[in-house]
Amino acid sequence: MKVKYCIYVLFLLLPISVAGQNIATVPSLSALSQIAIAAVEKKIVAPESAKVRITPQKLHSAQYIPACLGAIEAKLATDRDIKRNNTVKITCHSPDLDYPWQLFVSVRVDILFPVIVTTSLFGPGHIIGKNDVKIAYIEKNSLRGQQLNHLTDVIGAKLKRRTPAGSPLFGSHFCLVCQDDAVTIIAHSANLTIKTQGQALSDGNLGDNINVRNHYTQKKFNAYVTSAGQVEVRL
Repeated sequence: MKVKYCIYVLFLLLPISVAGQNIATVPSLSALSQIAIAAVEKKIVAPESAKVRITPQKLHSAQYIPACLGAIEAKLATDRDIKRNNTVKITCHSPDLDYPWQLFVSVRVDILFPVIVTTSLFGPGHIIGKNDVKIAYIEKNSLRGQQLNHLTDVIGAKLKRRTPAGSPLFGSHFCLVCQDDAVTIIAHSANLTIKTQGQALSDGNLGDNINVRNHYTQKKFNAYVTSAGQVEVRL
């Protein structure tokens, strides 16, 4: 008895669903905007750490929107990767027209990356403290050079140039170890660690190999930067 009842209900609903597909309706402007956004989202490729901001053009209420019969289709007007500015073609069939109705919507895509920026205006020679920098999301077209997103990589570094508040920091803007700076040299061997003092003969940032001079022996050699004012070498 229960099975017959379920089949009977399904039979009643089926023609209503089919009939509903044949009713032409005028899509709302917000629905068209969301359709354009969805078409762009399908093709976006961005790192997990990035933020994606999608902004369709504002559709005006005075714009004539015909009724649509059946599903609305949306795809990029050109077959290319997502850029900052994109065009989406929205198409549907309309009983009011003898041809498929089309609407082209401009969609802007901003991909923002987490990078280190300065909190205030600083001049050359300023030593970066923990309150001088923060993480902010910057649009990728505004980024040039190596991106930095770990605050510990720049604390104690010396700025080489004037940096306005909110400026992204890149490796060329500062040095953790600067030429002529006094540095602590850590020398490692299998069973021994030696700490001594020396002088940097070139600029360097975290992981860079630079030339240094031992303060006591005056010997020159290569070492890699491990932190502000410190380098290491393998014996």
